[in-house]
Amino acid sequence: MIRVAIANQKGGVGKTTTAINIATAMAATGWKVLLIDLDPQGNASTGIGLAARDRTSSSYDLVVDQVPLKDCVMPTKIPGLDIVPATVDLSGAEVELVAVENRAERLRTALSGEHGYDIVFIDCPPSLGLLTLNAMTAADTMLVPLQCEFFALEGLSQLLQTVERVQQRFNPDLGIVGIALTMFDRRNRLTDQVADDVRSCLGNLVFEAVIPRNVRLSEAPSHGLPALVYDYNCVGSRAYMALARELIGRLPQQRKAA
Repeated sequence: MIRVAIANQKGGVGKTTTAINIATAMAATGWKVLLIDLDPQGNASTGIGLAARDRTSSSYDLVVDQVPLKDCVMPTKIPGLDIVPATVDLSGAEVELVAVENRAERLRTALSGEHGYDIVFIDCPPSLGLLTLNAMTAADTMLVPLQCEFFALEGLSQLLQTVERVQQRFNPDLGIVGIALTMFDRRNRLTDQVADDVRSCLGNLVFEAVIPRNVRLSEAPSHGLPALVYDYNCVGSRAYMALARELIGRLPQQRKAA
């Protein structure tokens, strides 16, 4: 099982939209996919169509109470895609974990062993707290959504420093599979400038596929659907399919994709 943390401590960069749609795209290509919603806001759970009242188990149970993964997983409307949803309980998890031994390794312990999935995506909160640290400690690699604006570059620098510290203390094998440029608007000259700056600094680490600003991407969560289901032909959906193809090419081929 390949474990991918989708993380960036800056909010509003498209983490959850990326998590939902990349997970859906991977499931559509035949991978058995698990999405773990580790953000107390629970937006990934809502965006995949799981109402708060229907979340009988959660990532809080998984990380804090160490409930077995199989008892925390819930099915979604998407064939091949399951989810561990988030509930409001998760908002207190960081405080509760402070005094716990091995508090940074709770999620890694929960995901150890065989669970029948080819890949798990972890949607992280917009911070570098204990929940994100758990995700980075558990992950094999990270996918970093990066909004094409000036302040996003500063946030990326902080994130890369955090990755280095996690590698030194908790997870020496943690890597970054790629950086996905999101909210790309060709009408804005700054967008192109930021994209060029990121590519010049990080080279091939940046995915070729870019995710544009797209109304259909914004509308889809209100219908409880990934954009790829809400409107498969919109430019945002096509961009996420292209991103998924690139991601598959970069991942270790631990299975044969259908």
